[in-house]
Amino acid sequence: MASRMRTVLRRVHMWIGLGAGLLFVLLGLTGSALVFYQEIDALLHPQIRVEATTPALGWSSPVWDRALATVRARWPGDQGQWRFEASDAPGPIAARHYPGGPSSGHISKRMMVWLSPDGGRILRHDRWGDYAMSWIYELHMDLLSGETGHSIVGWSGVLLLLLLFSGLTAWWPRGSWRKAIAFKRDAAPIRRLYDIHKLVGLAALPLLMLFAVTGFMLALPALGDRMLARVAGPIDVQPVTRSTPRPGAPVPLATALAVGHRALPGARLAWIEVPPPGTGVIRLRVQVLGDPSRRFPHSYIHVDQYSGAVLAVFDARRHGLSTQVNNWLHPLHDASVGGLATRLIAFVAGFLPALLFVTGSLRWAGRNRRRPHLSF
Repeated sequence: MASRMRTVLRRVHMWIGLGAGLLFVLLGLTGSALVFYQEIDALLHPQIRVEATTPALGWSSPVWDRALATVRARWPGDQGQWRFEASDAPGPIAARHYPGGPSSGHISKRMMVWLSPDGGRILRHDRWGDYAMSWIYELHMDLLSGETGHSIVGWSGVLLLLLLFSGLTAWWPRGSWRKAIAFKRDAAPIRRLYDIHKLVGLAALPLLMLFAVTGFMLALPALGDRMLARVAGPIDVQPVTRSTPRPGAPVPLATALAVGHRALPGARLAWIEVPPPGTGVIRLRVQVLGDPSRRFPHSYIHVDQYSGAVLAVFDARRHGLSTQVNNWLHPLHDASVGGLATRLIAFVAGFLPALLFVTGSLRWAGRNRRRPHLSF
């Protein structure tokens, strides 16, 4: 029975690897590129590589209002939402414009804008998806196919887990572990291919499992949330708030930032979301102690755009277990949680599916040439 099960698992492993291997290769290689996508994008666009004579922008900088005035003067008739990123390093100001209002997810249309460090000039603007790194991002996230691609990428995570589990179970030693993990240098080429495939697979197993699970949860958030809610409790949802329109101009961003900083004095500013005139609120996206995501943290401060009053505080430190798990998905998937070391590990790991696919395919082809009736 055990021998028969191993045979079945080997065939499952073989057919998943041959059938979906190129998809895993694509996701791995594009994932490696995206680990350093900001740095690569800056290399490809020298116009945004400018030196700043002032420190990085923070809560009290007057530059935010100048940057908002600059983009609104450049696109005066556009009433969508603007978002400004508060980077830790001095340099150009990255902004995003959502013409339809607040984003409804990664698929939302948006324009990317880079301003000079003083907020007075526009250095570059591109529509998301029209330049190289954003195209690679979309390819990795949804195969350039919208919601259908999202689903394919998400379920490929389950397929990858099945591939890893079947390979591990079929390999699991029945005798000496030392022999099972040995690399036979003097063996026939087809045996060396097997040893390379085996050892790379064992080394890559923890990381590929992590990427598979986090990729599934990120690509299929509604399903992931339902699963989490059953196991660990309900998902925390941001409160719905509205500004109360009144005569006169909205409050300056400096005012909104000042009251927001007082609401969460220990938080680090990450994003400023500015609504068009109406009932939308200014949202300040911030990182609090314990939040694993530095660039896209999970705490928000809602400020009335007319009165400057704080309407709500969504503090990640008060989130339930399900939301805390969700908060870890993105920084684990893109390896931003541990700094340069984890990013380099993730970068290398993205090439391992390609190595596994090549060694597995060559071994399968070699065995079929010698004994066509045998499988991998």
